[in-house]
Amino acid sequence: MKYRKLGANGPDVSALGLGCMGMSGVYGPETCNPGESRSIKVIHRAFDLGVTFLDTADMYGDGRNERLVGRALAGTRRDEVILATKFGFHSGEGGVQTIRNDAAYVREAVDASLARLGVEHIDLYYMHRRNPDVPVEESVGAMAELVRAGKVKHLGLSEVSAATLRAAHAVHPIAALQSEYSLFTRGIEAEIIPTARELGIAIVPFSPVGRGLLTGTITTLEDLSPSDFRRQNPRFQGDNLEANLKLVLELRAIAKESGHSAVQLALAWLLAQGADIVPIPGTKRIKYLEENTDAAEVELTAGQIARIEAAVPAGAAIGERYAASGRAHLER
Repeated sequence: MKYRKLGANGPDVSALGLGCMGMSGVYGPETCNPGESRSIKVIHRAFDLGVTFLDTADMYGDGRNERLVGRALAGTRRDEVILATKFGFHSGEGGVQTIRNDAAYVREAVDASLARLGVEHIDLYYMHRRNPDVPVEESVGAMAELVRAGKVKHLGLSEVSAATLRAAHAVHPIAALQSEYSLFTRGIEAEIIPTARELGIAIVPFSPVGRGLLTGTITTLEDLSPSDFRRQNPRFQGDNLEANLKLVLELRAIAKESGHSAVQLALAWLLAQGADIVPIPGTKRIKYLEENTDAAEVELTAGQIARIEAAVPAGAAIGERYAASGRAHLER
């Protein structure tokens, strides 16, 4: 495994992290349970492969994912792991979900996450989504108090605009920005990545293989579990899916020639975009974990990068990346 720095003054992390969201039901049936589980075995195997960067959030599985990650960390190499979690989504009366970034909620959320994770501190604490009605200065100011209290080591934001990123960084150094970024989703390249680089903020791409589309293993909607949220994702619908799969076929052809898989090329392409890029592919299976981590060793030539970008040009993916309800919480 290779390693990269998480922001100008942040910790060293593995070039590829492990996104744990999918272990708690988002993409179909859950695999976590109170005892030893397949997911915990995947996390432990990630440690063996040199992965030191774990990503979770308080909303994944309504807290169950944090508890799962906490069980995986118990009695293991906690000091070697950079643990990231997030706050911001709040389930209110009747299960209505809102975004809360107010100072009082920041303090409440971190204590709840620490308890579920069973740790004394969180290495990287993200604001998961932004409520525009709360000044970002208030939110980040409260997060900075957590750093001073020793509950959090570094701060991050997720899916925010360049302007918000700049305003937040003026309050307290931001180590990382987590946003969707892949061959299928490149909107942050125009303004957000340049701003992050100017400020010394790392980019942590989630869904780095297009929520699985770029792996080549999804060929029809029926490949997804009935409870998989991607069934509501416009990119997986009808003609959109058909058009997107044609792009994947082009990528698979290049992968076959190179001796790698399509997912390895997609991850290697991201890593080649800069030393400040740290993707967090998620998986529930050891064989896919090993395939993903092998991508850190793939060195693409300039010619291969050009071919990949010609096969899957910026903006070529058809369909929004979220349904309307999910898009409502994104800063453009």
